[in-house]
Amino acid sequence: MKKIPFLILMAFVFTLHVNAQTYELDLAKSIALAKEKSLSMQSLVQDFKIADYNLKSATSKFKTHITMNFVTPQYTETIRQYEDSTGISFYPVKQLNYQGNLVINQQLPTDGYVYARTGLSNFDDFYTDLRSTFLNARIGLVQPIDALYGYNATRSALKKAKLNYERSSKQLKREELNLNYNVSSAFYNLLSLQKGLEIAALDHERQKEAYEMSKSKYANGLIREVDALQMEVDLAEAKNNYDLAKVNLLSSQNRFKEIVGLELSDSISLLNELKYEVVIVDTEKAVQMALANRLEVRENEIRIELEKMGVKQQRAEGMIKADLTAYYEKNGINTQDINQSFKSSLNNSYNDMMKRPQNFGIGINVTVPILDWGENKALVRAAKARLKQAEIAREIEHRSIEREVRNLVADLNSSLKRLQLLEKNLIVAEKSFEITRQRFSDGDIDSQALALERNRLNTAYNNHLSAYINYQLLLSDITRKTFFDFQKNQEIK
Repeated sequence: MKKIPFLILMAFVFTLHVNAQTYELDLAKSIALAKEKSLSMQSLVQDFKIADYNLKSATSKFKTHITMNFVTPQYTETIRQYEDSTGISFYPVKQLNYQGNLVINQQLPTDGYVYARTGLSNFDDFYTDLRSTFLNARIGLVQPIDALYGYNATRSALKKAKLNYERSSKQLKREELNLNYNVSSAFYNLLSLQKGLEIAALDHERQKEAYEMSKSKYANGLIREVDALQMEVDLAEAKNNYDLAKVNLLSSQNRFKEIVGLELSDSISLLNELKYEVVIVDTEKAVQMALANRLEVRENEIRIELEKMGVKQQRAEGMIKADLTAYYEKNGINTQDINQSFKSSLNNSYNDMMKRPQNFGIGINVTVPILDWGENKALVRAAKARLKQAEIAREIEHRSIEREVRNLVADLNSSLKRLQLLEKNLIVAEKSFEITRQRFSDGDIDSQALALERNRLNTAYNNHLSAYINYQLLLSDITRKTFFDFQKNQEIK
């Protein structure tokens, strides 16, 4: 019986092993995985879709809208009272009612609209045995006159929708570039530990070789016991560094898997040969691209545009308002015995509509603000103050971005020079270590000199690796801060 839980456990472990996958990832593949799995990206994609739908909705307002509504046959029975000189009497009312309307609306860019409406209504009164049929056709115009010189709500709504769409688009792109940078940072951090493990393994192998060499020398009386013991201590230290590097790498791998959306049971290995290309970044172009493309800049510009609209809207509140309305209408009515056909009643209503004189009307409704004790004037001034505040914020943001980008380009250029220098230093350090190791083998130097040279070589490896990662991250940072890929010499759209 005790074997059953063990078998279940083994089956579970086997399942995990089967489902686990092995990934060999470069930076591009890592970014692609993260984009696919990122919840923040998915959320911003939905924000972008909302803005897109709102823009389509605002645009659709300028298209012709057609609606129909019906009252399906509706039967009612009620009791009504009637009062005359003889007193109050009651009589039953039994009615069948059905009607339908067709309405066509066309929004105008002037904030008004034209419409056409036609309707049919029929009432069957079973108490009086009469049928009443009514036909109606109307065309009309409604135009807010103040929209021609003041605030146009329809066009403003469309403009706001376009601005929100643009903002959502840039937010999505900014998040994508931030994700690229964050994944790059995690990738190079893991790469650093992966390369660090390789360096620690190489150092361990070299130290094992030196230790075996020192044992032989000590046995032959060529070196002192203290030198042999020191080599043993150095070997233990190298082994400890190697073991620690493995632990750190495993921990960093798990964090990296979470970022790119992999399972913790998956195995990963990063592909990178520490190659780089020299990228020349023009400072003025970088500043220009940043000011043209950064979301912060465009958000301030959008805010200014919205505040200008707000000033205009608030001013309109204190203006004379007027609505122009006009219509042309034809009506047809027929009442006949309920026992006659509905078709007959409808034809009679239509004939009556053709014969009856048309109805028409035109008018202007005017609202004149007389006294508000300065309320709207104060609100207009407040709106102007918000506009000024937005313009100041834009200038502050411009200066901040320019300073940030200039410093970033300077750091990149400095980082490139340091990387090139440390690349040469690493070559020198490798050659120097080989010479020193040979001299130790020949008995020209002691273990301390070898250890010192070994430490210099490890420092050269780590410094070069750090400089390489810093350079790559600065390139990625410049891309996300300017929306321009200087490696490919193209703007990020």
